[in-house]
Amino acid sequence: MTAPIQAGSEPFSAVGGPHGALVLHGFTGSPDSMRGIAEQLADAGLSVELPLLPGHGTALEDLIPARWSDFCGAAEEAYLDLAARCNTVVVVGLSMGGTLTCWLAERHPEINGIVLVNPLVEPPTDEFRTAIAQLYESGTEVAPGIGSDIAKPGVLELSYAGTPLAAVLSLFEGAEEVALGLGRISCPVLLFSSTEDHVVTPSNGDLVEASVSGPFERIRLERSYHVATLDYDRDEIEERTVAFVAAVDAEGES
Repeated sequence: MTAPIQAGSEPFSAVGGPHGALVLHGFTGSPDSMRGIAEQLADAGLSVELPLLPGHGTALEDLIPARWSDFCGAAEEAYLDLAARCNTVVVVGLSMGGTLTCWLAERHPEINGIVLVNPLVEPPTDEFRTAIAQLYESGTEVAPGIGSDIAKPGVLELSYAGTPLAAVLSLFEGAEEVALGLGRISCPVLLFSSTEDHVVTPSNGDLVEASVSGPFERIRLERSYHVATLDYDRDEIEERTVAFVAAVDAEGES
């Protein structure tokens, strides 16, 4: 980390009861996009961790050298820490946070449930990845930013103005790995899918729906774009997430 954390991008932590929730933000974003969900879960009495993922929430230069292994390593460390002090853990993720959520659920079958908001789980086409790789090899290190894909006027996500190409290529490799293991997810899954998303295509949700093996519910969001947690459907996402987590935790105690 070369720069201080930007105001509003700080991680969030709350000490609550024996039920835990790990909340994960997206690529080039920050905890700002998931703070509402984290706070609602904390208000419901859960122990909550919303970490700032490596390279995020400071300066774009910090994200340039970051790779998928950094992101999943940080997510797993946060999960193991939370699981060590809670009886149950649910994981909630937006976009790349959803990728990480699936990655954790594939490796930790003891996770009680997961909530996904427009997750990236479908690897881009070879042509698209080749085009990005060629752009990077030609000397372009950073492309335009992908943040603030929000339909609601006047709402902005705290995110970087650029997208580091090497880091995003590494993320695509992670998504490819996750896609292959989706069938191992047997815990309850709640998926929120925006019908219009300019960052992650809705077909990613189709892949999750077709692949996971546990109880599954999909909520289609007709009014919100990619960062739905800050968009028109924010309240519904928060309310349904809290209800889902309560139901999963009750099932875990029975």
